[in-house]
Amino acid sequence: MSLLGPGGARLDPEQAENFEDMEKQFAVKAVQHMMTYWAILEKMPGSKLRLTRMDDVILQHLHEAFPEFDPAETIDEDKMKSKEGKERWRNFVNVYEKGDKKIEDYNFGTMLRRNPKFEYGEKETMFAVRMQFYAIEIARNRAGLNDWIYEQAHSEEKDKEEGA
Repeated sequence: MSLLGPGGARLDPEQAENFEDMEKQFAVKAVQHMMTYWAILEKMPGSKLRLTRMDDVILQHLHEAFPEFDPAETIDEDKMKSKEGKERWRNFVNVYEKGDKKIEDYNFGTMLRRNPKFEYGEKETMFAVRMQFYAIEIARNRAGLNDWIYEQAHSEEKDKEEGA
C-alpha cells in the first residue's frame, strides 16, 4: 500500500518519523469543521442552509440508497459500521469520488452528531466520512431538525439584550 504525504510525496509507514503528528493534524481539522458547522447553524436556521452545490441530488440519493433512514432518529453506529452498513455506505460515498458528482474531500473524516436533538459531545458524536455527514445533515436540515440551534442562540442573545 502506498500512502501519500504532503505535496504528494510517497510515505513509507516503516520509515515515517511521526504518524502521531499526522493524526493530531487530522483531529484538529475534524474539530475545526465541527466548530465551523455549529457556528453556521447558530447564525442561520439549518432549514435555509445549503451545504453543497448538490444538496438536492445528495438528498435524493440518500432516500434511494437508505429508504429506511429517519433523520430525526439516533444513528445506530454499530449498524452503520457493520459489514453490511459499511458496504452500503461505501457504495453511496464512492459515487462522489469523481465526474459530475465529484465532491471535494468526499471521504475526509469528520465528526457527526448521532442525534439532531443534541449538541456535539463525547457520547453524542461519532466519526464519519464527509459524504455521510453531508447526506445526514442535509436530511436533518431539510426536515428543520437543526433549526433549534439557531433559535437557542438567538433567544440567548435576546435574553442578554433584555437583561442589559
